[in-house]
Amino acid sequence: MRDEVEAVLETLRPALMADGGNVELVDIDDGVVKVRLVGSCSSCSSSTMTLKMGIERALKKAIPMVRCIEAVE
Repeated sequence: MRDEVEAVLETLRPALMADGGNVELVDIDDGVVKVRLVGSCSSCSSSTMTLKMGIERALKKAIPMVRCIEAVE
């Protein structure tokens, strides 16, 4: 499942990088994907929206086993 998640994140990275940010996969535990937002994404006021409406939605659509996504420090 880790490779599948990385593949989806790879498709999202260009948009994040265009705004000076990125996302790193930290862990996957029982369908919960833990990521770290870095660069400008870590302090952006829209980071929660990016996380839930962008990254989580894309992961759930591509990988039905994903239950949710969490941001970690």
